[in-house]
Amino acid sequence: MSTKKIVITGGPSTGKTSVIEYLENLGYPCLHEVIRLMTLAQKEEKNDLVFKTNPIVSVADPKEFNERILNARVSQYHSLKGVATDEVVFFDRGIPDVLAYMDCFGQAYGTDFEKACTDHPYDHVFIMPPWKEIHVSDNERFENYEESLQVHRCLTHSYTQLGYEVEMVPKMAVAERAAYILDAIKNKT
Repeated sequence: MSTKKIVITGGPSTGKTSVIEYLENLGYPCLHEVIRLMTLAQKEEKNDLVFKTNPIVSVADPKEFNERILNARVSQYHSLKGVATDEVVFFDRGIPDVLAYMDCFGQAYGTDFEKACTDHPYDHVFIMPPWKEIHVSDNERFENYEESLQVHRCLTHSYTQLGYEVEMVPKMAVAERAAYILDAIKNKT
């Protein structure tokens, strides 16, 4: 048996991080979104930097920024060495999210990006659908609702193109969504 690597992904304001935090409070190991920390660091580095849209298109060198995100997600993936082999680990976004966002914002990437995705497989991918009633734009979520719909389409497409069966998580309370994910994982084993 090996560690089960489970991705929970979705566009902005879909409830993804709330579910990850809930699962973590239940005692499951969870690896958090790397771009939030990178965005804060980029803002601190340039005190006058204000993002009006996704940082992937706001930074001076989007390709370099995406490479940093990709490398951080690959490092996160490798950080599982030493985790119990029968354990379930949740990722707040996976490596293919980088490609999805680059596709969404019309940015080119090379085979090194694709190889990073195929070399680091996940066991299950859950996607949170856009949810207008909970959507907000703030200092960490830059996309409006229509852009969130586009991000959702790109995420679904990227994971599907890589051969994943993407499972849509219904719009429910956080605890119910977490239970839905845990039940789906149990039923797949």
